[in-house]
Amino acid sequence: MDTSKLVPNDSRVEWRSLTTRGHTYSYQVVAPPSSICAAPKDTIILIHGFPDLSFGWRNQAPYLAFLGYRVVIPDLLGYGRTDAPEDPAEYTLKKLSDDVAAIAAAVTGNSGQVILGGHDWGGALAWRVPLWHPELVKAVFVVCTPYSPPSNSTYLSLETFIEHGILTNFGYQLQFARGDVEAKLGDKNATTIRQFLRTMFGGTTPDGEPGFNTTKGILFDKYMEVRGSPLVSTAEMDYYVDEYMRHGMVGPLNWYRTREMNFEDEIPLADAGKTKIDAPALFIAASKDTALPPSMSEGMESNFTQPLQRGEVPTSHWALEQAPAQVNGYISGFLASLARESKL
Repeated sequence: MDTSKLVPNDSRVEWRSLTTRGHTYSYQVVAPPSSICAAPKDTIILIHGFPDLSFGWRNQAPYLAFLGYRVVIPDLLGYGRTDAPEDPAEYTLKKLSDDVAAIAAAVTGNSGQVILGGHDWGGALAWRVPLWHPELVKAVFVVCTPYSPPSNSTYLSLETFIEHGILTNFGYQLQFARGDVEAKLGDKNATTIRQFLRTMFGGTTPDGEPGFNTTKGILFDKYMEVRGSPLVSTAEMDYYVDEYMRHGMVGPLNWYRTREMNFEDEIPLADAGKTKIDAPALFIAASKDTALPPSMSEGMESNFTQPLQRGEVPTSHWALEQAPAQVNGYISGFLASLARESKL
């Protein structure tokens, strides 16, 4: 089987769709060929982050299919070929966990558990699905995003944390939540969307300056000068822009407007003591990630009922593209450990 990364409109991909909660999801399926195995070993659902698409897992999906897994990659709510409701309340992690469960049921026919993988916001969601649907998740692996358990303490806004010098690396989230980005980019403007994506995917100005930082967000006085991304080819960027032109930016940015709603949703979990991940888990940190530095994962082990496996790659936030072989190696090692455990 060809394990090279997926390309736009790749023949190895089958697109499917389903409707759940009144929203239509589109998702990719990459299946192992019959020459490798008569039936898939398991189903892996890969959950992308911001401002990515299902295409963000292009380096991992063919490799995991080669290992014998059926790989399912949805465009998440607000993105690409999936619906993009305007109401931020539709984007809470509890509701999105229900959506992942619906996709899993559609693919497996309610026949069993799935393995989840996540990156960025997709990682946050991948950690929440086993809390809301513990029976569904056989195992979970997450790249970059540390796990924070539900809490029933007093809600504190992100503004409050940052005012006290805490989570200053999340300053960009305040900008994303306010509506500044949509206001500056306009409604489905291909030129500004391309510049935004170039900026987010590591592009710099001719002087080598970034158009984004984690404390302020998009630097609107610089981002239009940013040149092509070092992580995304011209053909890949064209694909991203075309997909973003379907809905614009409101849907993806709505994920940043759910912080308090997510907190309120999870109070019953905290009250019931359902705050630990019971499934086997792997966390892969990126040592140069300024948005989610590895230090944020210190002490995470106490929130897992089974020993947490760890890995680290020497990349920025875009580990899936910058270190695909290392990321795939950690994931395959984790999957092999699950197989060994199941035979004991």
